[in-house]
Amino acid sequence: MITRQRLAAGLCALLATLTAGVAFPAGAVADETAQAAPKVELVLDVSGSMRARDIDGGSRMAAAKQAFNEVLDATPEEVQLGIRTLGANYRGDDRKTGCKDTAQLYPVGTLDRTEAKTAVATLTPTGWTPIGPALLKAADDLDGGDGTRRIVLISDGEDTCQPLDPCEVAREISSKGIGLTIDTLGLVPDAKTRDQLSCIADATGGTYTSVQHKEELADRVGQLVDRAADPVVTPVAVEGTAECAQAPALKSGLYTDREEFTKHRWYRVEVEPGQELRASVSVAADRSVAPDYGVLLRAVTVHGREIVRGEAAGNGRTDVISTGLRYPKAESDDEDATAEVVCLQVSNSFAATAGVKTTPGLPLELTVDVVDGPDQAGDVASFGLGRGWWLLGALVLTGFLAGVLWGWISRWRVAVWRTN
Repeated sequence: MITRQRLAAGLCALLATLTAGVAFPAGAVADETAQAAPKVELVLDVSGSMRARDIDGGSRMAAAKQAFNEVLDATPEEVQLGIRTLGANYRGDDRKTGCKDTAQLYPVGTLDRTEAKTAVATLTPTGWTPIGPALLKAADDLDGGDGTRRIVLISDGEDTCQPLDPCEVAREISSKGIGLTIDTLGLVPDAKTRDQLSCIADATGGTYTSVQHKEELADRVGQLVDRAADPVVTPVAVEGTAECAQAPALKSGLYTDREEFTKHRWYRVEVEPGQELRASVSVAADRSVAPDYGVLLRAVTVHGREIVRGEAAGNGRTDVISTGLRYPKAESDDEDATAEVVCLQVSNSFAATAGVKTTPGLPLELTVDVVDGPDQAGDVASFGLGRGWWLLGALVLTGFLAGVLWGWISRWRVAVWRTN
């Protein structure tokens, strides 16, 4: 059994697909068609606080420039990249004007590394920190097309342009269902900055990273840009059933569904001899839920015998809870051996808080992989004990040997006592 806590990355695409409500036939396979060019916009805080000299003996601005130069050199050819600034131009004290200070330094498109580096070199820490307005403009910069779209925000402090809450801006961007992810990097490890940047990232299924060294900044921004170039798998909407016999047949791919509170959904997967089934499920708490909840994923035979399970529990508000399992089907010497139908059951113990609607069900994302199994796959999960089978055998052997040894020692002590 493998239990995995998956990150919330990709949650926006999941919710968008569920909202579309497209029905696919049972046996549908996740679509991996050719994708449009991925787009990334780096959004850099150039406010006055970036003058502070607390990153490896240099200023925060110098660390950001060095990181940008390294990232621009390593950006994959297929990625269309742009750069937007906030707080880079207005030096005055007028808050209304300062909160409009965001500009596109380099347009999103095919990258000219020399031109982009030259633009970055001109930046000087200047003004306010209008994170919310910058995110709205960045979303517009990336509008259009079906490829991956990612905003990477680098900032050293809280937004200074409230009441336009950047966290609410991120939620607004997410609610549009455009599949845009915002990743954030904080250059100051204080609680307020961390909380705000974490909230922005969480709203769109992105990540937050605290950075205190130049190398960390360059490495992390580079990773996020590279991630945008990874192939995108479009989830397939599928509808599980209350019983395995009527469940849709799934092949390897990524699927979405909705599951009612405290209910279960069934799906079927065929596993040939010598193959291994790997499955994982994530259920998103897209509304307020009661504490103490869990998610269970079971692999069961068509006759109802449990093969293996994965489970995860949570306590308190979280966005996604996930678990997974694996089942290797042993090789068979019988040339006429047929595939085994494995029933996957997804259950949850979520409960809605007072006044919260229970319909529609919670968003569910199911990943199915059927791959060539390990060389010795005829052991473990076929007994319903997973890798615990080996532990059980070791404990039995240890207990037997301990019993024999203790019996021998007892007899020896009795013999000594009688002799004396």
